[in-house]
Amino acid sequence: MIPVCEPTLSGREAEYVADCLESGWISSAGKYIDLFEEAFAAFCGAVHCVSCSSGTAALHLALAALDIGPGDEVIVPSFAMIAVGNAVIYTGATPRLVDSKRDTWTMDPEQVAAAVNGRTRAIITMHTYGHPVDMGPILEIAGPGKIAVIEDSAEAHGAEYKGRRCGSIGLMSAFSFYGNKILTTGEGGAVTTSDAALAARLRSLKSHCFGNPRFLHEEVGFNYRMTNIQAALGLAQTEAAEKLVEMRRRNAAAYNSLLAGIPGVETPPEAPWARSSYWMYGIVLGAEFPLSRDRLMEEMRRGGIDTRAFFHPLHLQPAYAKLTAGRPVAAGAMPAAEELGARGLYLPSSSHLEDEQIRTVAGAIREIAAR
Repeated sequence: MIPVCEPTLSGREAEYVADCLESGWISSAGKYIDLFEEAFAAFCGAVHCVSCSSGTAALHLALAALDIGPGDEVIVPSFAMIAVGNAVIYTGATPRLVDSKRDTWTMDPEQVAAAVNGRTRAIITMHTYGHPVDMGPILEIAGPGKIAVIEDSAEAHGAEYKGRRCGSIGLMSAFSFYGNKILTTGEGGAVTTSDAALAARLRSLKSHCFGNPRFLHEEVGFNYRMTNIQAALGLAQTEAAEKLVEMRRRNAAAYNSLLAGIPGVETPPEAPWARSSYWMYGIVLGAEFPLSRDRLMEEMRRGGIDTRAFFHPLHLQPAYAKLTAGRPVAAGAMPAAEELGARGLYLPSSSHLEDEQIRTVAGAIREIAAR
């Protein structure tokens, strides 16, 4: 089976983890926390990096650091991993869902502008599958100091918008280091920011808001700490980050060439102003393709190729039926999110994919399309 995604651990991961174990610092203290945070902040072009336990925790911390809560609204894309909306709900605020642009698969700035109201406190821009959101219009809509822009960069390690790294554009940016991400710590996350006060607040919130004396707590915080072992992995991964992103981009170029011209196969976008990191190489099937998305996935799996369906839109999630800004969103209301969710799948995308594996995957799709 060609897996849909595996971690690429070809650097100093084993060395750093062994050093961590030998030192005895395996929990949330130890030298690798600071080393990883400094290296990852530099990679993103941000001043500060605050590590934490997951990408979802990173989103929750970013919102909590802004004191977002009941009565507030946060604009998020409907075509998104459910963690984006869940983090808003954790604060007691309400996610206001917007559709995506069909040509970039990312949130539509015009829809964002239409969704802003007096309760809007933040906009979360999810850089979908490694392709950046068109951030310029979003920042204009937010205005200076009015609405916070939080990048969800969980899937966009090393991606760029007009020459700027994702993770350095919004007020804060949330990252995931789950096992299938370009850079991984197994589980783990981080928030990057260039605001020193926010960084200090994030550090306090992620660790129970310990005070002075230590067990005097002025605020209710969380246990969202990253372990030193995870940070040791993260440092090694960050040292190889540029290479890992280039490997993903090489894979995408190979897929693009091999899938070109197959009727009904739409390859992933890359806008002129974007440099995608191609976290996952996704395709969307049009009406000309002879099989449905799910049937193609079944055929591929029988042939030893693992795939995954695109995200199911948030406005169609049963769990969100009563949570979308005080009213349900009917099917058909967000056509781009619905089409992508119904027709999209991603192909094996590991950084270390071999050329022969890419040819096998693309050849299977071409053969099925020709039947």
